[in-house]
Amino acid sequence: HVQLVESGGVAVQAGGSLRLSCVVSGYTYCIDDMSWYRQAPGKEREFVSSIEDDGRVSYADSVKGRFTISQDSAKNTLYLQMNSLKPEDSAMYYCKASCPDEQYWGQGTQVTVS
Repeated sequence: HVQLVESGGVAVQAGGSLRLSCVVSGYTYCIDDMSWYRQAPGKEREFVSSIEDDGRVSYADSVKGRFTISQDSAKNTLYLQMNSLKPEDSAMYYCKASCPDEQYWGQGTQVTVS
């Protein structure tokens, strides 16, 4: 199994920045890609960003140019740098690890932008 623990979510003013972290442990060598999702109250969970094994990254249109995904393999940590935050970015942010046979999710970290 793979364990994921997110952190870094706090309340911040619009226009501010945050960096979310996701520490990965366990059966990490099965992981093909890592991604961030978010879910606001009353809404579906939505894709935010992903990073493949080969370094290719993808972003939702709503965050392009403002968010940056990265990873530190030595620390087994995934990051999401969020700049120019907007109230509509408020949500629970989740880290996901994709293995060939299973996907793993963290417990989430709350971001509130006012």
